[in-house]
Amino acid sequence: MFRWLSGWAEAYGFLYGKRRGFNYQQNFNLVNVKLKWVKDKVLDGVIAGERDLRAVCTIVSIISSGPRGCLPVYHLTRCRGQLDLPYDLKISTFIRRYPNIFNEFHVPDSGGTPVPWFCLTPEAQSLHQEELYILQQHRKDLVDRLCKLLMLTKDRTLPLQTIDQLKWDMGLPYAYEHSLIPHHPELFSLYRLPDDRVGLRLLFWDDCLAVSELQKNAAFQQKENVKSGCLAFPIRFTRGFGLKRKCTEWLEEWQRLPYTSPYINASHLDPRTDISEKRIVGVFHEFLHLTMQKKTERKNVSNMRKPLALPQKFTKMFERHPGIFYISKKCDTHTVVLREAYDRQQLIQKHPLVDIRERFSNMMAKGFLDRSRGLYKRSASADSEEGALKDVSIDELNSIGYKSDGDSESDFCSEYESDE
Repeated sequence: MFRWLSGWAEAYGFLYGKRRGFNYQQNFNLVNVKLKWVKDKVLDGVIAGERDLRAVCTIVSIISSGPRGCLPVYHLTRCRGQLDLPYDLKISTFIRRYPNIFNEFHVPDSGGTPVPWFCLTPEAQSLHQEELYILQQHRKDLVDRLCKLLMLTKDRTLPLQTIDQLKWDMGLPYAYEHSLIPHHPELFSLYRLPDDRVGLRLLFWDDCLAVSELQKNAAFQQKENVKSGCLAFPIRFTRGFGLKRKCTEWLEEWQRLPYTSPYINASHLDPRTDISEKRIVGVFHEFLHLTMQKKTERKNVSNMRKPLALPQKFTKMFERHPGIFYISKKCDTHTVVLREAYDRQQLIQKHPLVDIRERFSNMMAKGFLDRSRGLYKRSASADSEEGALKDVSIDELNSIGYKSDGDSESDFCSEYESDE
């Protein structure tokens, strides 16, 4: 068994820090190829509605974590920065779009003014409980994803602020720093960074995790490429995408270059070479595989530049390799999508958590449509009756402190670092 493992490690060159293929002659031949961006309506459809879905799921988590399963609107306003909603859109207006997910009632403040409070409908509460069950059942998978994310960084460390921006994409629980990290003291440690932020450090390196998705799928590669360590990335282009002969020849040659595992130190590679470029592509190919839906916003990728020890303007790699990555410009942002993960708009490998999100999305569509049809019109007396049933006292209201929905206070500032 040991002999088989040793031979396997030598053949693939990615376990225990082995570096096969690095004797390759690194000519400074980085070809200045710029491939055109072609709109992909199919993958754009994957992004459409993502922002509202993420905001709804975040609000669901915030409300359910409240002491009584309900919160006043001014408490939700304080979390506005986590929702990534347009600044001219009130939180209360957004929540009222989905009356089959959120129930609204009113409690008078000390001055007698009715204050909107929100809780989850029984249907939404039931679906959220399913989500929590799935998170519990797949805890090891989530821990492994977080470990691998930290293993990609040069110091095995990331600020919690950076992880917060990725937790939706990676499927981490809303309060993962309290519900997940403390249960694994042998793996993670929280500590104060030099810039006074809180960081998460990986304490244990697991060689079994230090295998990239491309290496796991090496069985689909040609045998001679596997033996030489020259693994090729799966390529898919938008329908109707045409490549000039020069670009085709460059891409074929680039695919035959040695593949460098994203989990090993590659500081010896010259950034001016095509081999270094292939390594950067490999890093983000692996990074996107760590996400639930194999996509993330480009600004989240830019924030990873320093932890991953990458050069300036490294995200140009996405534009140079449109057959591997697609950049969607939907929802007023740039989202990087891993092409190979999708068969049209369907994920080829779907995590159970993605199914929960799709069901929330269906609820949102139904609630929005039913509300537009007037099925959720309610009288002021009905609101008052429900508010009485909730039995929220004025003293409890005042203990939180009133804040107008017109004000917005963000406790989740972006650290976006442009690389353009």
